[in-house]
Amino acid sequence: MDFLNALVMLTNFIIIPATTYGAQLALGALGVTLIYSILRFSNFAHGDTMALGTVVTIGITALFQSWGITLGPLPTALLALPFAIIVTSLVMIGTDQVVYKFYRAKKAATIVFVMASLGVMFMTNGVIRFLAGVKDINFTDGERFLIQARAFKEWSGLDQPLALRTTQALTVVVAVIVVAWLFWFLNRTRTGKSMRAYSDNEDLALLSGINPNRVVMVTWLIVGILTTTAGVLYGLDKSYSPFTYFQLLLPTFAAAIVGGLGSPLGAIAGGFVVAYSEVVVTYVWRAVAGYVLPENLQPEGLLQLLSTDYKIAVSFTILVIVLLFKPTGIFKGQSV
Repeated sequence: MDFLNALVMLTNFIIIPATTYGAQLALGALGVTLIYSILRFSNFAHGDTMALGTVVTIGITALFQSWGITLGPLPTALLALPFAIIVTSLVMIGTDQVVYKFYRAKKAATIVFVMASLGVMFMTNGVIRFLAGVKDINFTDGERFLIQARAFKEWSGLDQPLALRTTQALTVVVAVIVVAWLFWFLNRTRTGKSMRAYSDNEDLALLSGINPNRVVMVTWLIVGILTTTAGVLYGLDKSYSPFTYFQLLLPTFAAAIVGGLGSPLGAIAGGFVVAYSEVVVTYVWRAVAGYVLPENLQPEGLLQLLSTDYKIAVSFTILVIVLLFKPTGIFKGQSV
């Protein structure tokens, strides 16, 4: 038995990737839950909005690099991120004025908003493919690793290496900063309190003098920050691909629903539940078992519950189970 090597393997292949992916899903799920609780519909254009913010970031990053502007060891995309957030937020506010505002004035049913968001999703997807094509784009630069596998093996003397990419560490740090800012904004500022009041009781909020147009605009602005940041962090960690971002819609919605729609804390918890579930279920446990089990109990198979090709099925299964047995989610949000 060699528990230390098993622990390093778990850290390298489970804890670090799942925590990174969970932070990205949590940011995306926060955007879903904000729109659902304040604007009262499920925005199916969410994944493509993440892709749009990433494409804008890639374009601005390329522009900075052509001018010789970089962040040294850090990805230049971090420098482009604030500009991409502004562009994406303006696009979302413009879409709201052109599409959703009309249906709000008509007091349309929620399903009408959902169908309209599907139209926005297809339109955004087409624009993105026209601008960036359909091929994978890697836009990471700077120092690639904080901890290199070979250096760790030489330092520790263990059989198993441990690697930590710069983008993985950045994802967690940036996600913590964004979430902390969001909670401060919602709980400490007058605009944030107005948004929460509007979410709790729209009629009472209007009677108390809250400007609904301002609440809607600020909501889209915050969602622009969350979606662009989540999309860019995901693209830096993996790579950019419009098909991948489209597929992110399911785990992002699953995270928001598992945590409890309308609950920011639930969105964060749901992101990590979905991420760890996907990674744990699709991981090949044979090598870890080889370190912790006696020789006569060594497994012959791979000990893999599900192939990575079916990773998306994990989110779908979690979503179905939650909807059937606990539709309000972990933090008792609004039922779907």
